[in-house]
Amino acid sequence: MFNIGDSIAYPMHGAGVVTEIEEKEVLGEICRYYHVSLPYSKMHVMVPVDNSDKVGVRAIICKEDIQGVLNVLGDESDKMSNNWNRRYRENTEKLRTGDIYEVAGVVRNLVRSDRIKKLSTGEKKLLGNAKQILESELVLAGGLSLDEADSLVESNI
Repeated sequence: MFNIGDSIAYPMHGAGVVTEIEEKEVLGEICRYYHVSLPYSKMHVMVPVDNSDKVGVRAIICKEDIQGVLNVLGDESDKMSNNWNRRYRENTEKLRTGDIYEVAGVVRNLVRSDRIKKLSTGEKKLLGNAKQILESELVLAGGLSLDEADSLVESNI
């Protein structure tokens, strides 16, 4: 259970802050929802409290864990499939886990691939989404600005 003011990570959307916990009646049942403000994407989402574990909502990393994320960015690239469709699906699945280290690995691999051979439009969009997820958590965990988080990510790949 999260409280108002807690910073959380929401897979496929990034990190945000719980701004409200609300009860609503849906199909005759009373359900509780987290209202989450996602500052990086300028979105506001409602997450059912009862399903938050199932969808992978978790507390963000602490400041001390940032170095581990930077280490992943600096590690060797993973071997990726030559088939862009398979590569896209594998990377999307990694993002869906909500694991910050998996997300960092996707960003690292796609940035390096893009430097060698330009990514397809779909993979560029996936890279943008992965960077948004990663950088939004770094912003909240490290008290960084968006520009600082982006520079930190780019300089460690």
